[in-house]
Amino acid sequence: MSMATTKKKKKKRATAPADSRGLDARRLASATPPTAVQTLARTIEDDGGSVLATYRDPLGSHWQLLAALPLERVEPTPFQRDLSEAHVERVANAIDKLDRYLDPVIAVPAGDGKYWSPNGYHRLGAMKELGARSIVALVVPEPEVAHRILLLNTEKAHNLRERALEVARLAEALAAMDDRPEREFATEFEEPALVTLGLCYQQNGRFSGGAYHPILKRCDKFLGSKLPTALETRRGRAEKMLELNELVNEAVKQLKGRGLESPYLKAFVVARINPLRFQRKPTADFDETIDKMLSSARRFDAGRVRADQVARSGGPPAAAEE
Repeated sequence: MSMATTKKKKKKRATAPADSRGLDARRLASATPPTAVQTLARTIEDDGGSVLATYRDPLGSHWQLLAALPLERVEPTPFQRDLSEAHVERVANAIDKLDRYLDPVIAVPAGDGKYWSPNGYHRLGAMKELGARSIVALVVPEPEVAHRILLLNTEKAHNLRERALEVARLAEALAAMDDRPEREFATEFEEPALVTLGLCYQQNGRFSGGAYHPILKRCDKFLGSKLPTALETRRGRAEKMLELNELVNEAVKQLKGRGLESPYLKAFVVARINPLRFQRKPTADFDETIDKMLSSARRFDAGRVRADQVARSGGPPAAAEE
């Protein structure tokens, strides 16, 4: 039986019956907002903003406010990815040509008259570049919504480095205020490998996370220890990954020294030292797996590699940002 016929089909999300969920359109603004939402509306006015509408979202019935906020009071969340100046320029040009701002950012109250936006960094930058005085935002009363950065940030697709850095920064920020077990943050962090990879990228911006991500997805799990303690464990894991990356880079250098040239050299080396390559088990232990890879990388002998082996390995080249 061919691999094509045995490959599992991706399970489709079941389509909900029509008109089975959420609120009727006429009910979105028909009820009296709770006290907390009314208090937030007054706070926005006191901060120099203007509440344009108070309503419940049509799917989950959560209360939120459509508001105009002074631009200087809106900031990106401190754990958000780095700003892309090129993307800011593209957004600014588009807004300027249309002469309309049609895509509100999401904002949450952050105290001291400030509002954090988990999904509007580039739009904020564009509006500042255009000299705008204010910005329209969907203000969500619950500050913890700002922790769902990967789900909310849809204005520019994340690459692996950006996702990992955001998750690592979020983990560090939450560790300073919340000592619940790391596994209780699975919703915010999405996958444990992103925390480890983010800590790697913090130390080495050119770390080849894409080469190791498939391996970590099988062996890196959320930890049962409290988040501050788990972060220390993950920093130790990051040190191992950085050491492994250096050894792999040295192996690639040796292969190139023998005249082997291919965009797949790093992927070839990682595949050769990957102990999970022929294992059917979906999961493995992190330390056992990476320790075996470190040992194999130290023993890697470029002299035993033939050009045809590299040619047969194929696979995508390393991502540009790595």
